[in-house]
Amino acid sequence: MKSVRKKIDWEALSDEELLQIKIRDFNLSIHESPLEPLIENLYKELDAKGIMFHPPCYLADEWLCPDGEPIIGIPFCLAHPRLKHIEQKMMLEVEGGTDASCMRLLRHEAGHSLNYAYKLYKKTRWRELFGPFTSKYSTSYYSQPYSKRFVIHLENNYAQSHPDEDFAETFAVWLTPNFCWERKYSGWPAIKKLRYVDNVMKKISNEAPKIVCQQKPPWSASRMTSTLEAYYERKRKVLGEEFMGFYDAHLIKLFSRQHDTPSSEKASRILRLHRRALLNHITKWTWHRKYDVYELINKLISRCEALELYGKEEDIIGAATLITAIAGNKLRTPKSNLR
Repeated sequence: MKSVRKKIDWEALSDEELLQIKIRDFNLSIHESPLEPLIENLYKELDAKGIMFHPPCYLADEWLCPDGEPIIGIPFCLAHPRLKHIEQKMMLEVEGGTDASCMRLLRHEAGHSLNYAYKLYKKTRWRELFGPFTSKYSTSYYSQPYSKRFVIHLENNYAQSHPDEDFAETFAVWLTPNFCWERKYSGWPAIKKLRYVDNVMKKISNEAPKIVCQQKPPWSASRMTSTLEAYYERKRKVLGEEFMGFYDAHLIKLFSRQHDTPSSEKASRILRLHRRALLNHITKWTWHRKYDVYELINKLISRCEALELYGKEEDIIGAATLITAIAGNKLRTPKSNLR
């Protein structure tokens, strides 16, 4: 006899109690969740472009289109406000946590889905514009922040990470309502990619997809047996240095949580005051790109602000040492500087 899962009392349970519940036992659903109207908006945007295929969506452990399947996985935490709150608490950010950011990600994943559903990546012109679909994914990528060969949609120049991501980002820009991409990208080499997307979508708009999802989607929240707490422990470990709070312990050791002397001030303010000097000196002696070091310094400033840390002027020496050490371990040196 099939067991009936106990209904979650979202109002009565504390965060700590929710963390001890298995993810599958939350019985989450897109139906009647905050995600339902956003997915409906995505389908309306596809309809407005004449695209008949609406990628199915399901709740997963992260944003994804699994293994070339034309289906969109959406983080389960977005299906309930309490889970979004816990995600923010445990990971310090919620990817797709606002309606606007969620729509940007849905458009991006829709680009993957259309690519897989119609096997566009096999077309010669697709490969000429975006590159080989079979290129290996890497845990990191070297981007050119100001390159005009790629559109700008998600953060961190994500279009530059892989040909498949380049296409998905280009599609997302093309799909965005009331966005005049012809004018925005006029004169950019990326305009060729946008025009290709415009042309190929008109050709397949009324065609049935060549591939539909036949199997149970992987990493489905409905089958996740780990507790919410175990899930976050694993997620932090996998992210490593990419976890926003990864350097919190170092910052707490360097600065102080006490405003204990007249000469102490906010650590974030100290870093901001010396940001330009830090940037110039660290890039001079490490050969790292100013853009990457600048982003790293800003990340540490943000964490100092969130942790409400205080320090003194002389702490800037320790801060410079810490940032240099992180840059040496984390950032990639441009090949041109190694010749």
